[in-house]
Amino acid sequence: MADKISPGASPPKRESQDTGTSPSDSTLGTVSSTSIATLTTTAQPPKKWRQRLHAAKTWTPPPARYDPSNPPKFTIWLNILFSYAACFTVSNLYYNQAVLNRIALTFSVSFEKASTVATLMQAGYAAGLLLICPLGDLFPRRPFILLLVFLTTALWLVLCLTHDFTVFVAVSFLCGLTTVTPQLMLPLVGDLAPPHRRASSLAIIVSGLSLGVLIARLLAGVMASYTDWRNIYWFGFGVQFSVWGLLYVWMPAYPSKNPEGLNYFRMLWEVLVLLVTEPLLFQASVVAFLISATFTSYWTTLSFLLASPPYEYSSMVIGLFGLIGVVVILAAPVYSRLVIDKIVPLISAILGLGVELVGLIVGTTIGSWNVAGPVVQAITIDIGGQFTQIGNRAAVYSIRPDARNRVNTAYMVAAFSGQLTGTAVGNRLYAHGGWVYSGSCSIAFISFAIIVCLARGPRETRWFGWRGGWAIRRDDLLPKKEKVTEKALEEATSSDGSDQREENRSESK
Repeated sequence: MADKISPGASPPKRESQDTGTSPSDSTLGTVSSTSIATLTTTAQPPKKWRQRLHAAKTWTPPPARYDPSNPPKFTIWLNILFSYAACFTVSNLYYNQAVLNRIALTFSVSFEKASTVATLMQAGYAAGLLLICPLGDLFPRRPFILLLVFLTTALWLVLCLTHDFTVFVAVSFLCGLTTVTPQLMLPLVGDLAPPHRRASSLAIIVSGLSLGVLIARLLAGVMASYTDWRNIYWFGFGVQFSVWGLLYVWMPAYPSKNPEGLNYFRMLWEVLVLLVTEPLLFQASVVAFLISATFTSYWTTLSFLLASPPYEYSSMVIGLFGLIGVVVILAAPVYSRLVIDKIVPLISAILGLGVELVGLIVGTTIGSWNVAGPVVQAITIDIGGQFTQIGNRAAVYSIRPDARNRVNTAYMVAAFSGQLTGTAVGNRLYAHGGWVYSGSCSIAFISFAIIVCLARGPRETRWFGWRGGWAIRRDDLLPKKEKVTEKALEEATSSDGSDQREENRSESK
């Protein structure tokens, strides 16, 4: 019969299907699982390559390596390097101010719309001060600063190439946001510089900042007059790249100030808390607000004065007034080393404000009819402002060594608010009463700043008073007769770095 199965015959296909898998399916499954395992294994780099990749990412040039047993010393070379970095990063904020009219023509927009480039870049910088600078208390400074400079350089390339105005404005804001390297350098110098050289070391950085503003405006104006305005942006790209390269090779890999970690939002809140709980910081911040308002009020109204009768100067001549501050910029570190390092910071601030007040009175009185007025005013504003700012910074960096970036953020937010106030108030008063009105307001600002300084002495721990004495000389300086001993001690400790280790231990406590 056909339905019968003879012995030795192969089973029907139907029965083979009922078993659920065929021999070929089983073989395929085995091959597939083996192939997947092999592919998964080969998709991951071998262990030695992972190790090499990690080593490449974490490799640090020998000059920048950190040895806890012998920390790198803060040399004049590092001080100059940080000043160079501060100079050519802060310049990013000011290149556009001299070429806004050319930007408007290139992108076929109105002058008013082109001015948003400068406004949004300054707004980005303000946001960076508040949101990014406090992170300097959390992250190790070397990788953090290198990352910010790299991001700024990459974004800057877009500004050099884009032909879309919306993209140009948006990227300008982002560049302002990441251009906060100078405000990370200052607290870093406050950490690293020996106390007896802190003011002069900070003065070198502050001079770099001032020189950066001057270079940016001057070079942008000159290059835009004789070449395409984008060349100043290409220049900015080149110097940014040089800053990154120099810092990569030479900036030591100092450890984090708070290696145990901090809550980001708590850090932001603490910026405000420091202002209302630290009398010294509040005093210095109010003074910074007032001198910044005076500075920007002068420079924003000066162009109106010099372009009007009886002067009627050209834009080029008005721009050359910025060169007046070069002597002050170069002299500030010398003055700081000879004077500010040896006296309490408050006295330096009062001296600076006194010089500034005298110059404001002279400039406001005769500036409407004699060009000597604004010249004297420019010199004294630069001198007084530099000496006051350096004294203030040297003072506030003694507060909370583990929170110097947050302290600096609070101080800089106050100063930046003063710049905005000075621009708005100065322009408004000049429109109503001319040079005398805006100058009189500046006199009131500086007079009030002097009152704020006199309300609290250099050794006072409370909000008001002069408890602790009136002595001008700093308490932590040795008497003159002990200078030889001090020098010998410095030479003895510098050989093995024990002075640096003791400072690190005290700060960590």
